[in-house]
Amino acid sequence: MKRSYLYYAMLASGLFLAAGCNRQASRETKSAQFQTICNPVDLSYRFCLDAPSRREAADPSLVLFKDEFYLFASKLGGYFHSADLIRWDLIVPHDLPAENQDPAAAHTDLLVPNNFPVENYAPTAAVIGDAIYFITPGYRRVLRSTDPKSGTWQVVKEQFQLTDGDPALFPDDDGRLYYYSGCSNENPITGVEIDPQTFDVIGKPVTLVHGQRDKYGWEVRGDYNNVFEEKSWIEGGWMTKYNGKYYLQYATPGTQFKSYNDGVYVSDRPLGPYTLAEHNPFAYKPEGFANGAGHGSTFQDKYGNYWHIGTVAISVRHMFERRLSLFPTFFDQDGEMYAYTGFGDYPLILPDRKISSPEELFPGWMLLSYHKKVEASSTLSAKDEPSEFFQSNDPQNAVDEEIRTRWSAATGDQGEWFSVDLGETCDVYALQINFADEGAQLFGRAAGIYYQYKIDQSTDGKNWTVLVDKSRDTIRDAPHEYIQLSQPVKAQYLRITNFRVPSGKFSLSDFRVFGKSSKKAPDAVASFSAQRGDDLRMVTLKWDAVPNATGYNIRFGSKEDKLYQNYLVYGKTELSIHVLHTGQPYFFAIDSFNEGGITKGGQVVKADTAAQ
Repeated sequence: MKRSYLYYAMLASGLFLAAGCNRQASRETKSAQFQTICNPVDLSYRFCLDAPSRREAADPSLVLFKDEFYLFASKLGGYFHSADLIRWDLIVPHDLPAENQDPAAAHTDLLVPNNFPVENYAPTAAVIGDAIYFITPGYRRVLRSTDPKSGTWQVVKEQFQLTDGDPALFPDDDGRLYYYSGCSNENPITGVEIDPQTFDVIGKPVTLVHGQRDKYGWEVRGDYNNVFEEKSWIEGGWMTKYNGKYYLQYATPGTQFKSYNDGVYVSDRPLGPYTLAEHNPFAYKPEGFANGAGHGSTFQDKYGNYWHIGTVAISVRHMFERRLSLFPTFFDQDGEMYAYTGFGDYPLILPDRKISSPEELFPGWMLLSYHKKVEASSTLSAKDEPSEFFQSNDPQNAVDEEIRTRWSAATGDQGEWFSVDLGETCDVYALQINFADEGAQLFGRAAGIYYQYKIDQSTDGKNWTVLVDKSRDTIRDAPHEYIQLSQPVKAQYLRITNFRVPSGKFSLSDFRVFGKSSKKAPDAVASFSAQRGDDLRMVTLKWDAVPNATGYNIRFGSKEDKLYQNYLVYGKTELSIHVLHTGQPYFFAIDSFNEGGITKGGQVVKADTAAQ
């Protein structure tokens, strides 16, 4: 009998669910029993140096070094360190000597005064022996650090021969070193061997991956892979070795799209030849709150679990307005690699051991705030904010599960507030506050970039108690602050009150509340159709609405027992998906969900390689 995802989470936690139940059962848990995270990753995303004022980080390279994590990404003004993947501290490197290269080749505009290249796009890092090695495009040095937490780096190669776009270093377990690169809508991903001592190039670069958007729907441009007339970008290579196989990952179709994803090819040798994996794209998250999973890196935590960190597209104020998201990653019994993105911006348990399935990471907390009734102290109007970036400013934007929209108060003054009515008294386990920085005029990093606020809760809308007090917090810049409560609280109303914003107006892209409702999970989707048309890269699914369902998660894949892709929608009963491989059949299932839980769909429908 089909069961909900929560059933498996309960088994993993040693809890009991009566056999034969196909709905979510209640479970009494304390938040302190485990730690959770929630995408997008809550970093101090730096404000860019040029107008318009906006935050950015992208193209992440994340490595585990001495059981701690180091994150390098585009335009950070440094790099980040974490002991647990939850709290991240910024490190600004120092003490590098001046560059020694031709003035014509120098990129002094891409350096901070200490000569560390933090302003370049798409850096890469790799652990080789007892050190982290660092390379970034347009910068001819190779850097090395045995103590990256201190910010101290040394130059190990003054004139590296390869400075092309989106590099990736891969140290093989036989001591040999490889370099992959490529960032173009014309040219392929290439690879070449590098001497691990001298960093001289050995041989000539080998072509490894070409774009083939005529066959692979995930390589077609656009938020929904339907902009057929434009050439796609093939970029952001990354290598992972598993059970003797080499998994070459690449990003497509463009960083500004919700569909930004990572595909993967497989080979028995680091320089190929490579064959397209059956499961593609392996990292893909086109809908939900924060969308995108492309140009990322795949790494292991200290328990041996794999993770993929990828780029999230906002692209409202600027094409390169971006964030980062983190997804658990797995290899199945046949060696198929997949990043699990189902409910990929809901809370996720951080494991304290080796795990074997995504279900072990689901805490059972559902989104309680979607499209609920809201109130606000004020609302900014277009005439008060004459800007090409000003959008519809309905307060409902702050509970619409869309990072690209926002609500803004009329001012940034202390006392501006926003409240949400959950519609019933619920058990609240966690909150995520996503600040939108409406009207901010900040550039770079500076003292005073932080938010101060207070969150109150109520069961009747009249009597309020303080739930979270950050009104005096001056320590941390947290634009996507995720708060896991030490104990769940019963609340129907939640209100966030501004005490201070670093610049501009008090504004939210979403105020998200997670926990448990008294509602029952919805019934299963009874039946649906999946039809491929003349363009085999596309499939159209149709189903009847399920009473009390908030939304649906479509699971699909190349085998009936390998439905690794996830596509989450709210309120729809018809969907066209454009990321299929023309030469493969696909299988689909549809799960329903609401505030009470997730109900797994029992029907699996095949869409073959011929138009239907």
